[in-house]
Amino acid sequence: MRLPELRQLRYFVAVADELSFTAAARRLGIAQQSLSQQITVLERSLGARLLDRDSRGTRLTDLGRQFLPEAKAVLDRAEQAVTTLARAGRGEVGELTVAFLASTANYLLPPVVRAFRERYPDVRLTTEDTSVATLVDGLRDGRYDAAFSRPPLVDGLAARTLAVEEVCAVLPEGHPLADRASLTLADLADEPWVLTERGSWPPWHRKYDEDFRRAGYEPNVVQRAGSVQNLLGLVAAGVGVSRLARSAHSLRRTGVVFVPLAGEQASTQVLWLPDADKPALRRLLEVVTELAARTDLTQSG
Repeated sequence: MRLPELRQLRYFVAVADELSFTAAARRLGIAQQSLSQQITVLERSLGARLLDRDSRGTRLTDLGRQFLPEAKAVLDRAEQAVTTLARAGRGEVGELTVAFLASTANYLLPPVVRAFRERYPDVRLTTEDTSVATLVDGLRDGRYDAAFSRPPLVDGLAARTLAVEEVCAVLPEGHPLADRASLTLADLADEPWVLTERGSWPPWHRKYDEDFRRAGYEPNVVQRAGSVQNLLGLVAAGVGVSRLARSAHSLRRTGVVFVPLAGEQASTQVLWLPDADKPALRRLLEVVTELAARTDLTQSG
């Protein structure tokens, strides 16, 4: 027994539906002789007679009646496979794993995930809230298809800026400078500072060091925090002051005051490997770019 061709199955189904070689040939747009020859080849390859043909017409044999739903199922599955392939090529089905930096996930994850799933419900989108070092490694080794973070990062990643926001001094409520419209780093030279752990991402801390040097001092760091949430808690407790992007205010509404630092800004970027060729990734980039163009993503949380 030899496996039949899809074309032969399609011919058999047409004849079985019409119970007429003439009508089936017309439906298929082929010559009746070619149709009859292909049905004969199919029956020989299967070692079974599927159709009875005589002067009274065309009828399915018992084997033909059993074979018909199976043939239709194979054709349906083949059509489904072609449709799925086409949809995958357009990025409408598939899988994506996306990393969010912990400090951006609070405000960025909900609108991005919601918008993408509404437009592409058949793409399985998995998200991970992670550290920047894990995020970068995950992009490089293929664990993540895309990521949302803040610069500076590393060379070799494609990046698109989605949002730009103010950087603020974070002060405990009641601080003498809390009612100022804006501040500079130089205004905070005599304050105790609470900053994130230095090992969290060296490029960030090198930039911090450069900013403080330009302001003319080295900060008196009294404590370091392992997360933005812990940092905000320490500031609220009066341990010291800090500096964060304004969107971090959504993580703690009480006990702290955010005062803009004049001229300082922070950006949020979507990152991916330049040679990535996943169609669903292209759709994600389109969605987040459109979303960023019409809304302030830093205010979406």
